[in-house]
Formats: sequence, structure tokens, C-alpha cells
Amino acid sequence: MLFCSPTQPGSCADITHARELGLVKLLAGGPAVEILADAGYQGLGAQTGGRVVTPPHRKFKKNAPDWYEEMHERRRKAHSSRRIRVEHGIAHLKNWRALTRHLGRREHMDDTVQAIAGLLSQQ
Repeated sequence: MLFCSPTQPGSCADITHARELGLVKLLAGGPAVEILADAGYQGLGAQTGGRVVTPPHRKFKKNAPDWYEEMHERRRKAHSSRRIRVEHGIAHLKNWRALTRHLGRREHMDDTVQAIAGLLSQQ
């Protein structure tokens, strides 16, 4: 299912927006679901009891051992291959002409995004 929150200015970080919406509290106490997120949500998994899954964090920035590089690359590819469906959903959303050439009023943008996300979830 494709979920789109209300729109915010681009300068607002993803994780900040999720916390302000109360998504952390909802996920921590809600049903056991798994959300495949990108690196912008790093750290949210611990706050939600493992319900938000992000790519692995790099422990070594420089001079990492070979075994660590191999393990990190395997985990990163495994997450990315599961998340590709999410990325395709986002890409389909961005391709809608109503969003790429939004000529309407800014106040109606939230409704437009929610409507298109609902249509895409049905596909």
C-alpha cells in the first residue's frame, strides 16, 4: 500500500516529518507491520520496535576490513532488492502529470497527492 503524508516544504527532513505526524507512536503501539524505508529514516527502527527497516549503517568510514565490506554490501543489496517495489511506487507517483505540472492552488496539493496514491495502490 502506498502511503503519502500531508505535503511539507522540501527543507523538512523526512524523519522529522514522520515524528511530527506521530508515526513513531503509531507504529510502536500498533499492529506488527514492516516498513521498508530509505537511509533518511535511519534510527527510526529502534524507536518503533523494528517495524521500520532501513539500509545497514556503516560502522567503519575508513579502512574497513574486507569481511566487513562484503557483509555490508550483501546486507545493503538485500535491503535494496526488497525496497525496489517501494521505489517503483514513488516513481509512478512522480510521473503523474497532475503532480509534475501542478498548476492548481497549493492548498489542494495534499488532496491531489492522496487521490493519486489511492489510485496507484489499486494497481
